[in-house]
Amino acid sequence: MRVMVSGSSGLVGQRVCEALETRGDEVVRLVRDRAQAENADAALFLPMEGVAELDGADAVIHLAGESIAGGPWTADRMARIKGSRVDGTKTLAEAIARLERKPSFVSASAIGYYGDRGASWMDESSPAGELFLSEVCVAWEDAADAARDVGARVVHPRIGIVLAKEGGALGTMLTPFKLGLGGVVGSGEQYMSWISLSDVVGALVHLAHHPDATGPVNLVGPDPVTNRVFTKALGKAIKRPTFLPLPSFAAKTVFGQLGDELLLASTRVKCERLQTSGYAFAQPSLEEALQDALQ
Repeated sequence: MRVMVSGSSGLVGQRVCEALETRGDEVVRLVRDRAQAENADAALFLPMEGVAELDGADAVIHLAGESIAGGPWTADRMARIKGSRVDGTKTLAEAIARLERKPSFVSASAIGYYGDRGASWMDESSPAGELFLSEVCVAWEDAADAARDVGARVVHPRIGIVLAKEGGALGTMLTPFKLGLGGVVGSGEQYMSWISLSDVVGALVHLAHHPDATGPVNLVGPDPVTNRVFTKALGKAIKRPTFLPLPSFAAKTVFGQLGDELLLASTRVKCERLQTSGYAFAQPSLEEALQDALQ
């Protein structure tokens, strides 16, 4: 298969490209630099200009978007977080719609779709939440309508908390935890629906190749845990104490709305649809996922 990948320089994107190449697929990286796009393994992708060169693609895996954890959520930054996802998805979907042969479109989303739902279980049929990230995810998925409307196979992997020491939530947590400054956040009862980096990569490659997969698919591990359980497991994995909590008011004071939605919101998500599609987890338990991430 000829697979085009946006966000190929990111933590997940790099690994997806490597996994596809190992499988024997031809990988084309979607880039914004016109000179780089002249390379045989690259093609031009300019979301704000509506440009996406997708000729010959069998599948497009879309992972590009501004980081949600790169700084305070000012009004300008929130607009960029949303715009970077919606504009890029719309550009790719419209490019797919213009092609005579429609590639599959695996367009990333996130479990932020569900918002703060306490201990209730969420599956792909659950309604969207009411947080900013919920609004972003709804618009992000809707932006693929141009491809969906012409019959292209569109999949929305709703990605959970990716466990990787190189970045994301775990990468941010590691330094304070290694210094013995880790502890539960807020009540510690909020659910964290995690997935190992190896499994999010494996699942994305699986969805790109699986002809029957369509619509939203939750990419989370089989056993979501509370922040309290996660904190204890991480402390055990790195052999450090975890007795310094971060109270809710402190999280809100320091991180603002970001703290509310990323640290204190509770999302307990099921992964049966992914498993039913035939995907087998490499790291089905939190302990295995942490061990994989920390190696």
